[in-house]
Amino acid sequence: MTNKILLKFAKKGINLSPEAYDKIMGSKNPINMASNLIVKLKGNDFKSSDLISVSGDTIDEILGNKKEAPKKETKEERSESIPNEQINKSNEKESKNNADTTTEVKKEDNSEKVVDAKIKFKRNLNKTNVTYDFKIIQDSSNKSYTSGEISDLITYFQSRYEKLSKILRQRPELKITTKIADIEDGQTTINLIVMVKEIRSTKNGHKYIEFEDDTGSISILFSNKNEELFAEAEKLVRDEVVGVVVNKDNDFIIANQLLFPDIVRTSEKEMDFSVVFLSDVHIGSLTFLEDAFKKFIDWINCDFGNEEQRKVAESVKYLIIAGDIVDGIGVYPNQDKELSIKDIRLQYDEAARFLGNVRSDIKIIIAPGNHDASRLAEPQPAVPEEYAKSLYELDNVEFVSNPAVISLEGINVLIYHGESFNELPMAIKGLSYEHNEEMMKELLRKRHLAPIYGDRTPLASELEDYLVIENIPDIFHTGHIHINAYDKYKGIHMINSGTFQTQTEYQKIKNIEPTPAQVPVLYKGKYKLFKFLD
Repeated sequence: MTNKILLKFAKKGINLSPEAYDKIMGSKNPINMASNLIVKLKGNDFKSSDLISVSGDTIDEILGNKKEAPKKETKEERSESIPNEQINKSNEKESKNNADTTTEVKKEDNSEKVVDAKIKFKRNLNKTNVTYDFKIIQDSSNKSYTSGEISDLITYFQSRYEKLSKILRQRPELKITTKIADIEDGQTTINLIVMVKEIRSTKNGHKYIEFEDDTGSISILFSNKNEELFAEAEKLVRDEVVGVVVNKDNDFIIANQLLFPDIVRTSEKEMDFSVVFLSDVHIGSLTFLEDAFKKFIDWINCDFGNEEQRKVAESVKYLIIAGDIVDGIGVYPNQDKELSIKDIRLQYDEAARFLGNVRSDIKIIIAPGNHDASRLAEPQPAVPEEYAKSLYELDNVEFVSNPAVISLEGINVLIYHGESFNELPMAIKGLSYEHNEEMMKELLRKRHLAPIYGDRTPLASELEDYLVIENIPDIFHTGHIHINAYDKYKGIHMINSGTFQTQTEYQKIKNIEPTPAQVPVLYKGKYKLFKFLD
């Protein structure tokens, strides 16, 4: 243990004073404490000269800054805590014969504690005899095309309007509609399928919303006296396509009903297998929780845990990663100061070392995020092999675009990294990062993953809009926000898989509190949350 701790600091150019070393070794979890201290010491607050001999006072100062209030768990979450080492004496004899695995389980107030286990990194190049019913239903990797000309942008919006109009026409109220240019003077009730062009508020607190279709534009009043309708109108954003039933009285056109594309309630399908969800691992960052990620890999390999935890791990057949498996290069200013690996290919090599240790009978599906080596504009093609060659060499890995729809044994999964989450809380009152399941719900209602064009989410003006949610999923999996979330909407599991990265400087500025090392699992259709940090 002593040599391991000292070597961990030495590799980062940090020397400990005897007092600092004693404080670390006297802690409940020296290895995990060492990892967290290294991240802090290598941050911007400390110079190289400060690291020549780190004092005990410095350790106390850092520990004082990192205290956090415990996060309350929702009733829907069944979480299982998997903290650091707490060695069981009964396993000591076995650990001498097999140094790869040492475990202990301890129950306290329905939580479960499991010790970390050593892992060896071996690329898994062996084929498996397991039969997978795996299909890619939607992937834009080889379909994406845009010349950047204005004609492409027009075609893009036409594609969006036509796709969503087709969905809206399934509503009884919109089976017969009128184009804006065809509205006659004598009409009193008009059914429209339109795209939001501009939203304005009047001095009396009403809303005037300008809509358009492929024939013209029209301004419609949403009165705040109709409270229910007005509340729905407040959820509208630019460029989304909706149905509107209006009453026309001379020159006044007043909204009577607002219809979102939405989804129909789906019956839940049976699952005799389990799926694990990850995102935002950020390998290559100084704030990547390597020790916690090793514990996760040991768990998924059934190397430790109590009987119930091993039972869940044994049933896992698929692992889905919704973007940002690595931290990337040049994603934001001065990122290099926060990187432990400063070469994008080496970051993917490191990812392959970890994922190559996942047992071969688990199929791993990887989509890109904004930190990955794919274009930033959505839809993002799959991570190219030239950057992630070592991951492509793994026999059990599949790459898909962002977004993508896949089928696992007949269970449809919509994978979307979640870049549009950056703008939704500012566009719709009541939405927040902390409850990103509500944002997922709004995207399902709008049947579009990034409805606002030209704002914070970079969107490519494709010849087809691939972000329309045409296929109703059984599972909607997102990431990006670094905050775990789970809920169900009309039978659909909505899952945000959090992160394996501690709070970044950017998140501190934005007052975002991540929920690191918490891994969601659908265990034969039932949601579970496993925690790999104390």
